Amino acid sequence: MFATKESLKRRTGPFGIGRLSYLQSLVNEFQDTESQDKLNQQIILSNEGIYHLSACLSRSNEDIVFSAISTLIYLNSKATNLQLTTIPIINVMLTFSKSRNSRFRNLANIYLKEVCSPSKVKEALAGQKLWDDQLKQLHSPP
Repeated sequence: MFATKESLKRRTGPFGIGRLSYLQSLVNEFQDTESQDKLNQQIILSNEGIYHLSACLSRSNEDIVFSAISTLIYLNSKATNLQLTTIPIINVMLTFSKSRNSRFRNLANIYLKEVCSPSKVKEALAGQKLWDDQLKQLHSPP
């Protein structure tokens, strides 16, 4: 609780910034970052970013796919949720959620829980089941 003068000098840091100044600079940095994030979000959305990011989900480069999923999660808001919860995107996330790759599986599960409503996921699952049933009928002998 109480500190000696030597202890306070050690906590001041190498640049002579006091605790209050340091905390204030952290707050300022956070606020600046937050405003930059909003600007980045606006730029992405105004340039059809959701469309372009969803196209990246089928890329062979895993890092691109991970970045695309993470960015889509970041873009989720009331204004963008309908674009982010289309059945094709949910189907991709459902496929990734069953992946052997834990990074794909974890990111997809976060997407499905944080971005998608349970009813949208059920709708996508029902569509997948219907598709699977139709395929079985096409390939089964008469």
